[in-house]
Amino acid sequence: MQADQGTSQSRLRVVIVGGGTAGWMCAAGLSRLLSPESYDITLIESDDIGTVGVGEATLPHIKMFNDMLGLDEAEFMRETSATIKLGIEFVGWDHPSDRYIHPFGTFGEPWAGVDFQHSWARARLAGLDVGSLQAYSYAVALCHANGFEHPAADMKDIRSTYSYAYHFDAGLYAAFLRRWATARGVRRTEGQIVAVGQATDTGHVDVLTLKSGTQVSGDFFLDCSGFRSLLVGGTMQVGWQDWGRWLPCDRAYALPARRAEPLTPYTRSSAHAGGWIWRIPLQHRTGNGCVFASDFCTEDEARARLLAAVDGDAFGEPKLLRFKAGRRDRAWAGNCVAIGLSSGFLEPLESTSIFLIQAAVVDLANLMPVPGQGVDTRLADEFNRLFEIHYDRTRDFLVLHYIANRREGEALWDYVRTMEIPDSLAAKVELFKSSAVAPDYKLGLFSRDSWLAVLEGQGVLPTGYNRLADAMPLDVLERRLADLRNRISDAAGKVQSHASFIEGYCNARRTGKGAAA
Repeated sequence: MQADQGTSQSRLRVVIVGGGTAGWMCAAGLSRLLSPESYDITLIESDDIGTVGVGEATLPHIKMFNDMLGLDEAEFMRETSATIKLGIEFVGWDHPSDRYIHPFGTFGEPWAGVDFQHSWARARLAGLDVGSLQAYSYAVALCHANGFEHPAADMKDIRSTYSYAYHFDAGLYAAFLRRWATARGVRRTEGQIVAVGQATDTGHVDVLTLKSGTQVSGDFFLDCSGFRSLLVGGTMQVGWQDWGRWLPCDRAYALPARRAEPLTPYTRSSAHAGGWIWRIPLQHRTGNGCVFASDFCTEDEARARLLAAVDGDAFGEPKLLRFKAGRRDRAWAGNCVAIGLSSGFLEPLESTSIFLIQAAVVDLANLMPVPGQGVDTRLADEFNRLFEIHYDRTRDFLVLHYIANRREGEALWDYVRTMEIPDSLAAKVELFKSSAVAPDYKLGLFSRDSWLAVLEGQGVLPTGYNRLADAMPLDVLERRLADLRNRISDAAGKVQSHASFIEGYCNARRTGKGAAA
């Protein structure tokens, strides 16, 4: 074990560099999970430095984060102009005329001791008319009905077989967490950092100098400075792994617009010749954006595609963002940890940015240095191991969307369909094709049902299945599949609309957050 001299103070001084969603999730999460008697938390941000602020769609894990903080859901949704998200609709990703939903819920039920997709695959391969996996998801049915209700508590009820996330205004969420965290002892310091001081013996960061001349000392630093990666990429010189060969989209135009109806409980991602277009419905506006690969689509083409796709009056002009897909070689270096965009970036295809922040916050809380004992490098090694798992598994899932496509004759889609892919992804795809086995991680994203949604949605179908599924007579299996489809359809048909739920539960107009952006 290697450790530095550390601090002799009774509390470890934690300094967060940067605000925005990443900074304030760190501040809120750590102030909730760590003892204030042992850890002193300061956040430095400047109102003069903007944030990217594109990520307005989330994964169900964000509800666990908010619940951990003890937030009141209705209040949080009102304050952030939030709506419900039950999944993502993918339009044109396999073929221009196709669409499917990646739901936040299960497909079917385990029968005969095996996961549902094996029973479904057996019936399909036997020639039964069982339809798509989409027909066996209650979350998918809710999306089609534009409905929402909180999941049932009874685990035997079909209405318990899904979870949900949110669409929200990322700027309002950061402001909400800022109020929450500062009320609980986090100190906010306004200012721009102009110099980073390092200890001569260890090379660890020890003091930050602000433009005003103020100096902020600390023992442990969290780099939430965005793409600049001021501390980990800059001062600590940690390298970058470029994943552009697998995820070639490197730019996006973002454009909010007036709220359009219906108020759907899902995000939409529509493929186009040079990338894809997002649509995110909030209470007070609709978020729109066009992600594209500059090697295959010009900025003018992307801008025109976005403007043509907006289904409400636009607010202002499209804003261009440039990025590179990839991650740092490691996120924890010395006494600095990169979180958020400073640690890596993956296009917002599956709304993973906020999850990756959340995962880092929770992992860090479990591995924080002990006050007075310096930085144990074994803690850093474990954090970096988890960091790699989160990013690498998420990367594979995103690449899957691209490689399985039939958009022939379009340069981008021809390239990604034929490119060499990570071995880890190739093995997953081939295993599913041969035996209907889908990844089922204990760590990292995504769940088995998520993989099933995209694999089948993109036309990747199994030629085999777990032979335990043969235990059920085929006629019984056919009846059970029909019964399951009917139960899902009947239950979804009785649910109130998503718009009605929002109106009665968390209408943002009550807080004044419903004004146009």
